[in-house]
Amino acid sequence: MGARRGTLALVAADGSAPVSPGAALLEEMLAGWRRQQQARRLTVRLIGERERVVRQFAEFTGGWPWQWTAAQAEAWVASGGWAHSTVRSYQGALALFLEYVCDPRYGWVSECEQRAGAVPVQVFHERNTAAHVCEREGRPGRRPLTRAELQAFFDAADDHVEKAAGARRKGWLAGFRDATLFKVVYGWGLFSGVCPVRWKLGSSRLCSSKAVG
Repeated sequence: MGARRGTLALVAADGSAPVSPGAALLEEMLAGWRRQQQARRLTVRLIGERERVVRQFAEFTGGWPWQWTAAQAEAWVASGGWAHSTVRSYQGALALFLEYVCDPRYGWVSECEQRAGAVPVQVFHERNTAAHVCEREGRPGRRPLTRAELQAFFDAADDHVEKAAGARRKGWLAGFRDATLFKVVYGWGLFSGVCPVRWKLGSSRLCSSKAVG
């Protein structure tokens, strides 16, 4: 990457169609950033999600990283309608990408200057970035249950079993199974998708004993 490549006249791998010089340079940047993250042993899922955010912003602006501005970043966030945690995640991904391409150790600033006549800059700063304001940033409706709510939930499940058994109804065994499963999910911090039985009582909001401290 250190030597100047000269004028770009690229074609697709099969030779069928021209490749935009801007698109080619962006793909090279993303490939380099991907390798950097892989060297840090980040997960494939996280790397892919970050790359998706970068591509989404590029599509929103209709421009390339060396053309992006803080005003575009702010307009993108303002138009998204995302939850606070999602905004922070998206801003973080894009900021990390620009931090990478602006780092002189990787040579992308000089590469962009040579090939595009412009250089990338960081578009996020302390004045336009969502702050980490609380320990949990998810939507209130998806928060973990409190200790009091957990106790009420378990008591209600046990009461349901006792009433069913006392009335000699057939469903008491299934109720006992579910009441036990709820406690297992809570005690071991399992997600509902891991359990062999599915239910409709909102048990996915249960958290482990460590989480409620």
